[in-house]
Amino acid sequence: MIVKSIVWPNEDATRAFATTLAAQPALRNAFIELRGDLGAGKTTFVRYLLGALGVAGRIKSPTYAVVEPYELTSGLNIWHFDFYRFNDPDEWEEAGFRELFASPGLKLAEWASHAGPHIPPADLVIAIDTLDSDVRSVTLSAQTDAGARLLP
Repeated sequence: MIVKSIVWPNEDATRAFATTLAAQPALRNAFIELRGDLGAGKTTFVRYLLGALGVAGRIKSPTYAVVEPYELTSGLNIWHFDFYRFNDPDEWEEAGFRELFASPGLKLAEWASHAGPHIPPADLVIAIDTLDSDVRSVTLSAQTDAGARLLP
């Protein structure tokens, strides 16, 4: 595992990181887990990343829907998951997410720990910690070779 720490001093830095990540070819089939407290900026980061990848229009939080799918004209499939409301890890299995995670495309998951042992290990874990209203301390943990190719 490779671990890097960075700081996003403001939202512009978050956007810049998302834009850099969007340019990485390995992102097309990656699984990225986003960690952080409520309000840390996980969904904000995803919005910037999806915008940089070409998703147009409103990018909704999947908190209530659990998953928001996107299909780009380039053929890239993206799924943004939020497992915060899961009460039982078996809900992941029952919802049929195993098939989505086995298919090609980008998977982004918030609160992946709520899916328990069913969810596969992420290629890259992005852990966001709030230092103050604007500043975020970010730990990037590449858990696979694909994840290592995503590191800046």
